[in-house]
Amino acid sequence: MTGTVFDVQRFSVHDGPGIRTVVFLKGCPLDCFWCHNPESKCRVPNIGYAPGLCLNCGACLTACKMNCHRMENDRHVYERAGCRRCGACAEACPAAALETIGRETNVESLIAEAVRDRPFYEATGGGLTLSGGEPLAQPAFAAALLRAAKQASLSACLETSGYADGSVLREVATLADKVLFDIKESDSERHRAGTGVPLEPIVANLSRLAAAGARLELRCPIVPGWNDRDGHWRGLAALARRVRGIEGIRLMPYHPMGVSKAERIGLDSANMPREFPEPDTVAQWAHAVQALTDIPVGVG
Repeated sequence: MTGTVFDVQRFSVHDGPGIRTVVFLKGCPLDCFWCHNPESKCRVPNIGYAPGLCLNCGACLTACKMNCHRMENDRHVYERAGCRRCGACAEACPAAALETIGRETNVESLIAEAVRDRPFYEATGGGLTLSGGEPLAQPAFAAALLRAAKQASLSACLETSGYADGSVLREVATLADKVLFDIKESDSERHRAGTGVPLEPIVANLSRLAAAGARLELRCPIVPGWNDRDGHWRGLAALARRVRGIEGIRLMPYHPMGVSKAERIGLDSANMPREFPEPDTVAQWAHAVQALTDIPVGVG
């Protein structure tokens, strides 16, 4: 069983309880304008290009069979339109100005990497987390990883947008010890405008998982100027009251690190905010939500 991942992050403390190894799978059906992992949107590998690292050596020109690289006034120019994303240019680049983002790998190698940190999991209640992108964009691979984690006696979390076929989501989610369930916006029209998909199927899937007895934590990215408003705080609290069994709400303050990543893979970053929210502002968000619910509210 193989799948496509774009990163494996060890010693994470923000993707479930304890210290965790996070496997980031490529592919996502949403198109959030603020996405902090824009390289995850496409199911196949991307070619990243950082002009500031380029030596203008011309190695990529020789390697590329599609003539996507050229020299113009002694400067390297990368034309993405005809690129097949084969990665030959990245392999030839001596300065890592070009890179292939995304690799095919198998369940066994990922589990072998995760079990290296078993002592840290046992000491902190940590384990493995599947994230993305959207792990359910590769449902069979996600399920196989979660089964293998159980066989290796590793705690496993699933982080999901909830936008997936309900039966598929339930089948995969039941293999996880905890589901970190994204709620990006509580207003239906604003949700569709900001993510490209409707809110209703996501809420329906959240209710199905709750009814099935899944352990659930709401993960709520907060983007200044978009969903940092009283109406959203009330919407989150109302949702938490309506769907029984939610263990906590975690607000995820926006960070602009996705801007440079989007630019590196040729995506438009014009609408992405450029600033971190102030810590006092984040604290006010958490206080506002906590005042509306008795479910624990955290940040980060």
